[in-house]
Amino acid sequence: MSKPNVGTSKPSKSTASTPGARLPKGFQDTSAEDIRATSLMLARIRQVYERYGFEPLETPAIEYTDALGKFLPDQDRPNAGVFSFQDEDEQWMSLRYDLTAPLARYVAENFERLPKPFRRYAVGPVWRNEKPGPGRFRQFMQFDADTVGTDNIAADAEICMLAADTLEALGIKRGDYAIKVNNRKVLDGVLASIGIDPASDADAAKRLTVLRAVDKLDRLGPEGVGMLLGRGRKDESGDFTPGAGLPPEATDTVLRFLAAGSQGIGRTLAAIEPLVAGSDVGRAGVAELAAMERLIAAAGYEDRVAVDASIVRGLEYYTGPVYEAQLTFQVQNEAGQIVRFGSVGGGGRYDGLVERFLGTKVPATGFSIGVSRLQAALAALGRTGSEAGAGPVVVLVMEKDRVADYQKMTQTLRSAGIRAEMYLGTAGMKAQMKYADKRGAPCVVIQGGDERNSPDGPMVQIKDLIEGAKAAASIKDSREWREGRPAQVSVKEDELVAKVREVLARHKG
Repeated sequence: MSKPNVGTSKPSKSTASTPGARLPKGFQDTSAEDIRATSLMLARIRQVYERYGFEPLETPAIEYTDALGKFLPDQDRPNAGVFSFQDEDEQWMSLRYDLTAPLARYVAENFERLPKPFRRYAVGPVWRNEKPGPGRFRQFMQFDADTVGTDNIAADAEICMLAADTLEALGIKRGDYAIKVNNRKVLDGVLASIGIDPASDADAAKRLTVLRAVDKLDRLGPEGVGMLLGRGRKDESGDFTPGAGLPPEATDTVLRFLAAGSQGIGRTLAAIEPLVAGSDVGRAGVAELAAMERLIAAAGYEDRVAVDASIVRGLEYYTGPVYEAQLTFQVQNEAGQIVRFGSVGGGGRYDGLVERFLGTKVPATGFSIGVSRLQAALAALGRTGSEAGAGPVVVLVMEKDRVADYQKMTQTLRSAGIRAEMYLGTAGMKAQMKYADKRGAPCVVIQGGDERNSPDGPMVQIKDLIEGAKAAASIKDSREWREGRPAQVSVKEDELVAKVREVLARHKG
């Protein structure tokens, strides 16, 4: 994976005419290898989404800020939490925070002509104007699937099945992941029991603070969440995050709810039910989860999808079921520490986003994959499909007055569907071989005067760099190298394509 740039960035020395070459904090450059691995991963995700009947949609990276939703922090500046600017009409515009708010705007604009339910998938970068940290970037890619226009709980159950099928299509084995489900109505019932009215604007800020605190359970544990529910918490950097200000008994109630965890079909709901017994909205949430359990079990996904009280999701706009895709396997990082990737995607029901534009209820539900985090997990498993990133065959330029001949040779390879390039520098053979190594070339093509004027007709030398590297490890001196000429063969020029294909086939996969 590309080396992340998430720490403190010090300006490099520069003159007035020479700016410092600095990558902005919280952003990263992406290498060719990572781009190819991502493309392969996205293609596999797309196949699953298409199989479920979702259609592609692309929306702009920029939206009017007021279209992004009330889940953004309530600040005087509209660009808190997002990257924003004013256009020539002094209207605030922002880089999209996610792919869901733009979908809501699109549905509202095209509501009359769209089929209901409307099912779409979308992939692209999103931006957060937040403090970067390890594994936390200001720009990252998401891949979403959403169903808009139905309140049928079967749509939520189907999204969970989609998430499971997607992870398995990417090579993550059953048992190495879990799709966990909860319901915002259930949590609202718990909040109502401690005096926070989920429907009151006066309690909205406190409710959101509680939701975001609970969403950090996996990272901070019960103790850290307890601090955020109470007075607040100071992190490792010394930054202090104000808490929700709940009294100890209210904090204890929320933590008891989270402790219900995931106990299996029926048992988790039995543990949650007493905590929301006095709340109509809480009981409605329990009933929806019970219906989802039945649908998931009937489809044979009960070993992959389960109710878990600790799942809440941090965004304000969720109104019903919420879900999270978590990886459960452990790997060793570069420092030798055992780590777990945890959440690589999530989503939920958001019945109010389109309503903001139209004034009428338009129910919706969806799921979003964090592409970069999931790709990092696949890399840890060795399942990125990196074989797609093999370098090109390099045709060396042995005689500078014969560039046209070498270019023709290169085009012959390309016309046969082989990735190839002619060396375009001006250096000698040794430097050209180093260049081919750096490019990850599987082989090079060599034709000097001896090969061109061979008694048997024009010949070419094909040097297998992969096999050559293996052979070089066992060769003791330069004489043995010259005599053996490891992994290097001479063929007639008209056999070039066939022989190169042989080399590529030998190293495929």
